[in-house]
Amino acid sequence: MKILLVDGTIIGTKTGVLLEQVKDYIEELNKDYTLEIIKLSNYEHQFVDGRPFQQYNDDMKLLVSKFDQADGFIFATPIFQGSIPGVLKNTFDFLHPKSMRYKPVSIVANGGTFQHHLVVENQLKPILDYFKCLVTPNYVYTQTSHFDENNKIIDKDVHVRLKELARVFVLYADMSQNLTKEATIRIN
Repeated sequence: MKILLVDGTIIGTKTGVLLEQVKDYIEELNKDYTLEIIKLSNYEHQFVDGRPFQQYNDDMKLLVSKFDQADGFIFATPIFQGSIPGVLKNTFDFLHPKSMRYKPVSIVANGGTFQHHLVVENQLKPILDYFKCLVTPNYVYTQTSHFDENNKIIDKDVHVRLKELARVFVLYADMSQNLTKEATIRIN
């Protein structure tokens, strides 16, 4: 299985630190997965504006291709001004509605305060529900005090929660292999 770990911002490092840790925990559980971290900061982004897909730049085409080919996702997002970054939302806007259908997804997020965890519930999960993703019920939200001055995770409970997120994600990934991506039931 190919798992895409998506760093959903173009600035900052905490989300990348979270993804690296989740990647390590998933590798402890299943060494057969192909895990790739992609940083949205490494792509030249264009706004989705309704033009034909072929008119977008090669970076946007490559990004969409990576999503289409992946079997599962871990999304890491910072919370800015009570919202997910525009670059992450724009990336979702590029995707076909079936590109993430029945694929497992876990979420890690970071914000400046504890209250911003609701952004995951009120913004990110509805987007993933639209795509019909298999969103794991546990996400990990961190905030500034969970990191040291070098952005190393220092909170032991965060490590416990990230390890549990990885465990549940692997179970969802295994389950998803038996699901067809197309609807097979017809109602007359």
